[in-house]
Amino acid sequence: MNHRGPVELVIASIGARGDGLADHDGQPVYVPFTVPGDRVSVTLGEKRGDGIAGELVRLVTPGPGRAIPVCRHFGQCGGCAVQHLDDAAYAAWKRGLLVEALVRAGGTEAVVAPMLRIAPATRRRASLGFVRAAKGTVLGFAQRASHHLVDVAECPVLAPALVALLAPLRAALDRALPAGATGDAVATLTESGVDLVIETEAEPGLEARQTLSAFANAMNMARLSWRRPGRAPEPLARRHAAVVRLGGVAVEPPPGAFLQPSVEGEATLAQLVGEAIDEFAKPDGRIADLFAGCGSLTLPLARTRRVHAVEGEAEPLAALAKAANQAKLAVTTELRDLARQPLRDKQLAPYAAVVFDPPRIGAAAQSKALAEAGPPLVVAVSCNPATLGRDARTLMGGGYRLVRAFPVDQFLWSARLEAVAVFVK
Repeated sequence: MNHRGPVELVIASIGARGDGLADHDGQPVYVPFTVPGDRVSVTLGEKRGDGIAGELVRLVTPGPGRAIPVCRHFGQCGGCAVQHLDDAAYAAWKRGLLVEALVRAGGTEAVVAPMLRIAPATRRRASLGFVRAAKGTVLGFAQRASHHLVDVAECPVLAPALVALLAPLRAALDRALPAGATGDAVATLTESGVDLVIETEAEPGLEARQTLSAFANAMNMARLSWRRPGRAPEPLARRHAAVVRLGGVAVEPPPGAFLQPSVEGEATLAQLVGEAIDEFAKPDGRIADLFAGCGSLTLPLARTRRVHAVEGEAEPLAALAKAANQAKLAVTTELRDLARQPLRDKQLAPYAAVVFDPPRIGAAAQSKALAEAGPPLVVAVSCNPATLGRDARTLMGGGYRLVRAFPVDQFLWSARLEAVAVFVK
């Protein structure tokens, strides 16, 4: 750590991670919890990327655009980065993340729509870290820029049913876990109750199984599973089918399966994708949904289209296929690692459009294959503007034109942003 005395700086903008940016001797300094126009006293720390990490010592003169954080844990908990921004400043910064990524890729700001907002207290899925400490279980989210956990008592982002789970889950882990155990509790709110997966190296003994089964019964949970690294989840309690509805179709995802963070966000993404398909793809054309997961886009599209769903994990794909079959939808499925074996050439030829919704790392290999031999329409869904920008550059280099993009804010007060981008040629 650099122990030079504090320097006085003026914050010029907000960076991609939500930190304020100031200049010091020609280098950017990243200062958390600041807003543009702030004059601040800052201690300079270690090198960070192309700049320097700064620690706020004192707010000398506040700038405009500041708000009172809505959560008592803000500033410690790393889940939220920008609760200190007022609504107008926050919305402009967040939309700007997508604008900057797409302009760098060769697009224009004009194609980026106003941000679509998902309300607080709607997030249905959370991965909570835990440590079974001597004084009791710590359960919550990692501190900012640290692996240490903040023991959370509230969260304005989570659905109330998940917030209500925090204290009882903490007490159950106290009884069920051996001292020193660490891991994650992945909780998903389904139509039939919470689906909980406890991920840890520890092996559950008889007493732990009984404790957690009683906890699941008391909380009227849908399902509770235990997973050790490298192994399949082991069900400890199953009271109801853990059902979610995707495009109105009932699906039972495997324990811990990926779902969009909120029902509202999921519906917004499906609507945007469907509207692009209806506008730009021929009415009888077949659609490929790549990185399909449990079918959050496949199943809504399949209500009016023939869809081929491609996914790299067998369990979500099986859940999707079962749901589509029961609903008598025109869906075919394919298990395929698209990062290593993207659809190419003749494999892409049958489709009027391709939709892809990859993990945060993006779809580099598949975008390259689409740029070389893709259909007239590609609709990209992404939770990472940086990798979306990279994939957009690849597609535009292959002759696609970016005609519109929609920022969807379902990761509230964080530096993460969902987006839908529409490419035609």
